[in-house]
Order: sequence, then C-alpha cells, then structure tokens
Amino acid sequence: MDTVWEDKAENCRRIRGIVGGISGLGPGDLVVVPEMFDTGFSFAVSKTADDDGATLAAICGIAHEFRVTLHGSRTVRGPDGRGRNRVTVAGPDGGVLAEYDKVHPFSYGRESEFFTGGSEVVTYAWEAGDERLLACPAICYDLRFPELFRIGMLRGAEVFVVGANWPKPRKMHRRALAVARAIENQAFVLCVNRAGRDPHLEYAGGSMAVSPTGEVIGEAGEAEEVLSVELDVASLRAWRATFPAWRDVKLM
Repeated sequence: MDTVWEDKAENCRRIRGIVGGISGLGPGDLVVVPEMFDTGFSFAVSKTADDDGATLAAICGIAHEFRVTLHGSRTVRGPDGRGRNRVTVAGPDGGVLAEYDKVHPFSYGRESEFFTGGSEVVTYAWEAGDERLLACPAICYDLRFPELFRIGMLRGAEVFVVGANWPKPRKMHRRALAVARAIENQAFVLCVNRAGRDPHLEYAGGSMAVSPTGEVIGEAGEAEEVLSVELDVASLRAWRATFPAWRDVKLM
C-alpha cells in the first residue's frame, strides 16, 4: 500500500476498497496491511493517535464485513501521553483477537523520542477454514531482534506476521532478516511493507511470504499490489517433526 500521509479516513477507505477487491477470500483468511497503515510513519502523535477509535472501528468493521482476520497497526496514546505503535488483529466476527505494542521503537529514525516500546510478546489463534495456527505479531524494526521471534516460537507460534514501513536503502536487510527468522524458528514469516514515499523516506514495497525452510513463496514488487499466498500447514508441521532443531534451544 502507498499510504496517504496522515490521512486516517482516506487510508481506511482505501484499505476497505483493496480488501473488497480481493477475489477468492475464504472465512478467516489473514489480511495484513503495513505498519501505521492509517497515517504513515508519522511521529505527530497529537494528530495521528487513534483517540476517537475510528481506525480501530475500521479494522474491526472491515474484518467483519469481509469475514477475514485483519492485521493492522495504528498509533495509540499511552497514559504518559507518548505514543504506542500498536498492532490490532480483528477476527471475522469483528472482535479483537490480539493487540501488540511494538517492543523496539526505531531509535535511529527517532521513533523512540515519541513512542514508548511495549514489553510483551503476544500470540493469538488464527483460524481459517479448517486450519488453526498460532500467530505472533511483530512490527518493522522488531525484525532485527531474533529474541522476540524465539520467544514467540517457544510459545508455539507457527507464523510470524510483520507489518512494516521499511525504507528502500535497507531493503535487502529486511529480505534477509525475514528469511533468517523463518529458518531459525521453522515458521512462516509474512512481512508486509509499504510502497511509495512519505515526506521523509522512500519505500520499496517488496512484501513477502517465507516458508519454514526459508523458501520465498511469494514476493511483491515495489509498487502497490496485493500478494496472495497459501500456507501449507501440514508441511510446516512435517518439517518441524522431521528436522526438530527447535527442540535444541538452550539459552532462553
């Protein structure tokens, strides 16, 4: 998605249109949108915070309307007045399945000056059709910190879902790290990045899905587009049973 800068209503409208245009959606299918999809990577917390709950209502409403599981992040304001970069995952009934606050604000890009990091790794049950997987959300810069993913795996996560605003100059880092996180945790990694530009940075799209063996099973280009992949849950569990490296974790 090429996010419209600091325009919550327009971005929510566009997401609804994009989801409504996806053919073949099944009950509970997971739809992932980029980090801060409603505003872009803005630190103007007084302007972008979802104080009125409009973005939350949009996430839940779109999930319910199209009977999907929708993963998106938004800015909320904490009791200290500082921002929280928060994933909200809504299920097909419109209820909130999970919320996760980005543990690692991007200090190099000054996010930590305006946002307080979370302290909890979160998992939730994702049900689509006859399949049920445990999912673990993460956000952008989190991808550089393998301990978060390892904790999620040890709690049973089979798929990691990462929404991002990852800039173009370091696009190869994002790609390599997504593959590494999948291999080392023997899990699917879904990493959805924004496209286009904001007033400060250029983005390279490149949303991707990686299998538990490190195979890239779907990858988007630099422009806005929808990438659809099917996850072979049986192959994930077979790989973990055949090559159970995950059992040999020692230092957690």
